[in-house]
Amino acid sequence: MSISKAYNDWAATYDDMPNKTRDIEMLAAKSTLNMHLKGKVLELGCGTGKNIQWMLKKAVSITGLDFSLEMMEIARNKVRSKNVEFLQTDLTKAWPVPANQFNLITCSLVLEHIKDLNFIFEQASNRLIPKGKFYICELHPFKQYTGSKARFDNGKEIQELEVFIHHMSDYLWAANKHRFKLLEIKEWFDEDNRKNIPRLISFIFEK
Repeated sequence: MSISKAYNDWAATYDDMPNKTRDIEMLAAKSTLNMHLKGKVLELGCGTGKNIQWMLKKAVSITGLDFSLEMMEIARNKVRSKNVEFLQTDLTKAWPVPANQFNLITCSLVLEHIKDLNFIFEQASNRLIPKGKFYICELHPFKQYTGSKARFDNGKEIQELEVFIHHMSDYLWAANKHRFKLLEIKEWFDEDNRKNIPRLISFIFEK
């Protein structure tokens, strides 16, 4: 099943179904991005707009890109602002936004569906202004090693989405190739219990 179709099918229940990964990611984003939210923001995989709602309180403008039309339709109904634009986009192809325009690019729970990290970092570098920040938060590779992946119940069966495992070194290699500087790396745990495998990993890179 294609990513766009899978998320179209998931859209109607995405916000309401229990989802630890989604909920911990929002906590991670709010904690990490508070000091970096300013100017123009580009969100990759904006989904139903869960992060755009609170980011708009600080950002001047936000452009949301997503594979899924159904997800973005929910986001449009949720976030009504002249300062927000939504564009259906295949993130594995050139992004339909201008170069050297954004202060911050955010990317949450998206890259497990994208094989080529190098392309994502190349596009991000091209779209950020100098000293612009690139925030990434993804399912931790340790969690992926155990078989954890994006999945949802469509009412008939559990749908598992196509995913790719990215090791920590893969993120750092791609960032280094495109001359990003690593500012921060953090791991996020269920109930903040550090005796368990971390659920998420987040990075802040600077162009």
